[in-house]
Amino acid sequence: MAFMAATISPTLPTDRQGLPLDAEAAATVVEALSPQDQLRWGMDTFGDHFAVITSFGIQSAVLLHMAAILDAALPVIWVDTGYLPPETYRYAEQLTDLLSLNLHVAQAELSPARMEALHGRLWATGDADDLDLYHRLRKVEPLDRAFEAIGVACWASGVRGVQTDHRASMLPLQPVRGRWSLRPLLNWTNRDVYYYLQNNGLPQHPLFEQGYSTVGDWHSSGPDDGSGRATRFGGLHQECGIHLSGVMGEGI
Repeated sequence: MAFMAATISPTLPTDRQGLPLDAEAAATVVEALSPQDQLRWGMDTFGDHFAVITSFGIQSAVLLHMAAILDAALPVIWVDTGYLPPETYRYAEQLTDLLSLNLHVAQAELSPARMEALHGRLWATGDADDLDLYHRLRKVEPLDRAFEAIGVACWASGVRGVQTDHRASMLPLQPVRGRWSLRPLLNWTNRDVYYYLQNNGLPQHPLFEQGYSTVGDWHSSGPDDGSGRATRFGGLHQECGIHLSGVMGEGI
């Protein structure tokens, strides 16, 4: 289904038929669909230019399982910063094998050692600008390069509105850095995630049992003390930049 709109920027990707989308109309349609049907809408609307992204975090198995059921060939892009906990790397192997994921790994051009030699341990300075640079180098730019290489017009993620103030204001479908971002789990609660994992026999992230409600890089994650995602990034940020409309440090 195409949604024509004269007000949509011509720089945003068109659907698989070359037609522009009306963001407001499309978001209204998407919002009424179940998460699985939202993914199916993305596949039907954008064809080979649709992908799913993952961090292999605490809740990642939910969206990956939904996507794998629909189409095992669907590209899954993993942003590997090079600083993930050992448990996450092992969990990524487990889920990739279990779900037969078509995995594409997005990594920074600078190795961790080279980045630290040139810029220092950017996450450890207590300076928000340094953390912005870290996220741009290790997360945002690698992901955007992967989008370009695969030809992604629309990408689905497992973000949920209860996670951060920014995510609470999100719509199920919005432009992000020149591409469409689809959020099938936006309205899901922690309980929804837990029971989906249980009902489908999906393994939990190993760090969940150690009290982590969210996990990213080893140096910027910790057991939940009741503040949820505020435990991330030394309290300087709740977002790493992937879900923001521009590059962090440039007016975002």
